[in-house]
Amino acid sequence: MDTGDTAWVLTSAALVLLMTPGLALFYGGMTRAKGVLNMMMLSFGALALISVLWVLYGFSMAFGTDVAGGLLGDPFQYLGLQGLLDTAVNDAGEYTGAMAGTLPAIVFVAFQAVFAIITVALISGSIADRAKFGAWLIFAGVWATLVYFPVAHWVFDFETVSGEGGGGWIGNRLGALDFAGGTAVHINAGAAALALALVLGRRKGFGSAAMRPHNLPLVMLGAGLLWFGWFGFNAGSAVAANAVAGYAFVNTLAAPAAAILGWLLIEKIRDGHPTSLGAASGAVAGLVAITPAANSITPVWATVLGLIAGVLCALAVGLKYRWKYDDSLDVVGVHLVGGLVGTLFIGLVASADAPAGGVGLFYGGGLELLGKQALGSVAVLVYSFVMAYIIGIVIEKTIGFRVSEEDEFTGVDLTVHAETAYDLEGNEGSRSEPHRVHDGARAPGPVEPGQTQVAGAPGNTGMEEAEQLAGMEAKR
Repeated sequence: MDTGDTAWVLTSAALVLLMTPGLALFYGGMTRAKGVLNMMMLSFGALALISVLWVLYGFSMAFGTDVAGGLLGDPFQYLGLQGLLDTAVNDAGEYTGAMAGTLPAIVFVAFQAVFAIITVALISGSIADRAKFGAWLIFAGVWATLVYFPVAHWVFDFETVSGEGGGGWIGNRLGALDFAGGTAVHINAGAAALALALVLGRRKGFGSAAMRPHNLPLVMLGAGLLWFGWFGFNAGSAVAANAVAGYAFVNTLAAPAAAILGWLLIEKIRDGHPTSLGAASGAVAGLVAITPAANSITPVWATVLGLIAGVLCALAVGLKYRWKYDDSLDVVGVHLVGGLVGTLFIGLVASADAPAGGVGLFYGGGLELLGKQALGSVAVLVYSFVMAYIIGIVIEKTIGFRVSEEDEFTGVDLTVHAETAYDLEGNEGSRSEPHRVHDGARAPGPVEPGQTQVAGAPGNTGMEEAEQLAGMEAKR
């Protein structure tokens, strides 16, 4: 056991865990005020549920010895993390338990757990303002079990865990390069997000009503926390406190910085002004793109990759209006597109001078590595999309995945959680004696006799309230 490596990986795990609350702020600020709490709850719900599943059987499915032809790990091998919990030391004070390289295996378990959590949480941004919380938790648990845990087994190298393992048909047998999860995390989550957006359908008023972010400072704060945590995500994936971690750290600084500039350039040309939302989104796009490539391309190429990702992702987020799918918070445009760009870019500019040692097309490596990168990307994209679509449809047709139209108008914070993010009416009443509306949900203020409760009143603009009220009156 190397104590320096152990300390760094534990620190990195804590940094990556911080990314999920950061994502909650990032996504929460991008929604309308009447759905911010629900949006944040989807992230925190994923954090709670996936942590439990990881301990029970998730780690074993992802990093156990091959079963089913190498498509997943043995779910019973480390059931409840059995066999990985020994903390014994010998007379010389040396650790004698299960190892993962220079780490105690339980440290590797902790590091990989937070990857599973953030991957599931990423998906939730595509279904803002219209999903039932319970249905989301069911989807999250089933998708993690049937998709994320097996795909992690395909992609990540884990032969050092307890001297056993194998698998990794994408990472080991195919030889595709994915340092920290461009395929397993971002393409995987982005494809699932697209499937769920199609299953749940468009929000009421999509394409016509204003659906602007309600709190841009929250978005900027969330983006900052994501970037901070991403240093653990990428540099921590060296699984050691060494030069590879430093290499990944520098690339994780350069790529998102360039991506911000690329995104803002597109906004200036297309819209006439750069925005804070564009800067935050550009940073995330660059972080996504560099994730698979952090140890395989030079810092100069990382800068180029970030610039390209910022431009392409800025253009991609507009496709939802052309193709009429409602990816509420641009998970597809940023994570699916960014993950594909970063993964394929490796096949072009991977340098033998970089730690991974791959050779891309531009350095005389031919099309071989690019082909491997493309095959790995497509395999994960198709599998995740198909499985997420099937899981989503089954939930929608049984217990229902989407809230009712009236609940969506009123706001999922109030109707699903009986809370509002902002008390715009003052502190009338008390927590133990909430005001009631006709559905029995708590509202921020009383409804006068004969008065119609305005849908989504907390935090909506007057224009949105008028549009929603007119729609409800027309329905009546």
